[in-house]
Amino acid sequence: MIHLNKVHHIALICTDYTKSKQFYIGILGLTIIQEIYREERDSYKLDLALNGNFILELFSFPNPPKRVTSPEAAGLRHLAFEVNNIQETRKHILEQGCIAEDIRIDEYTQKKFFFTADPDNTPIEFYEK
Repeated sequence: MIHLNKVHHIALICTDYTKSKQFYIGILGLTIIQEIYREERDSYKLDLALNGNFILELFSFPNPPKRVTSPEAAGLRHLAFEVNNIQETRKHILEQGCIAEDIRIDEYTQKKFFFTADPDNTPIEFYEK
């Protein structure tokens, strides 16, 4: 039997590196671990942390294909972040000029949550602790 310790990281490819970098750092508050430009690929690789833990690799590639549908396409469905206060989180997201769905209640856990999206329309869920 295999023993998994934790999720090491999630990798995303963006279409506008500057815009996506601003979203994940400026709006969501992730911090940079390292940023590398790979000239042979004309690609950036940005390692981001949440509370000091490496969680996200953000890649840029020239002309990546668009996501076909959202959120029911095969592959990554969405990213989810736990928050302490769902109302304050939604207010912050809206103040940054992002679109945010209304807050809903999870029918199984009775916890509050809502969705927004990153600049490439990757669904981002915020789920109240």
